[in-house]
Amino acid sequence: MKQMKRESGGAGMRIATWNVNSIKQRLDHLATFVKSADPDVVCLQELKCVDEAFPRSEVEALGYNVVTHGQKAYNGVAILSKRPLEDVRRGLPGDDSDEQSRYLEGVLSTSTGAVRVASIYLPNGNPIGTPKFDYKLAWMDRLRVHARSLLALEEPLILCGDYNVIPEAKDAYDPAAWTRDALFQPESRAKFRELLNLGLVDAVRACSEQPGLYSFWDYQAGAFQRNNGIRIDHLLLSAQAQDRLKTTSIRKEVRGWDKPSDHVPVIVDLDIE
Repeated sequence: MKQMKRESGGAGMRIATWNVNSIKQRLDHLATFVKSADPDVVCLQELKCVDEAFPRSEVEALGYNVVTHGQKAYNGVAILSKRPLEDVRRGLPGDDSDEQSRYLEGVLSTSTGAVRVASIYLPNGNPIGTPKFDYKLAWMDRLRVHARSLLALEEPLILCGDYNVIPEAKDAYDPAAWTRDALFQPESRAKFRELLNLGLVDAVRACSEQPGLYSFWDYQAGAFQRNNGIRIDHLLLSAQAQDRLKTTSIRKEVRGWDKPSDHVPVIVDLDIE
């Protein structure tokens, strides 16, 4: 896998996605991560707090503009950006009755034009055969429709987040263990492929096809120590973003920190100033 380290203020645009599994519990981890990785944009998922409870001042002190779409105790997404965010959209179109905070989108102005970024926390969907799985599939249909409309804008687009989908068998240490899980169902994987078939590109797989690249390890049974993980955190790029793709990296070391999230940051570097 291509990886890249850069000094603070390095050239290009670095975008990270990270399910922090409670921003209040991982604020110190977030600070450590952004100081070391120096991302221009961080898309966060599973904030588990309302907008008013987000530690805005602490994150702004790290050098970021903050936009949130929170929800008490569950879900919640945020975009942190060194540049101002414009044209902000909270919530995924297509179902006015959906009250879950799982989608946030904004636009950054750059020297070469607009760059659109979204933070996505796709429904888990378990257990299968229940309304939760139906909701997951319907949500993915809505995401596909919205993504198609965004792709029509023909601008660099990065759809970041915890997709709760294991795309292929090589994206799991033990694929057989997931055959009855919503993350690895044929229907879930098919709808993920439908997204890609719109013209979106999985940034990590555009850089490496090797197995063993994971972004999530369960807390149970020493999964991390055995590298028994899955890859469910993805950055999907429009053609205009893919044209500027430089590198990707998965910050596996973050999972080894004290009291970590079960997910780690995934990063893409783009040749955008």
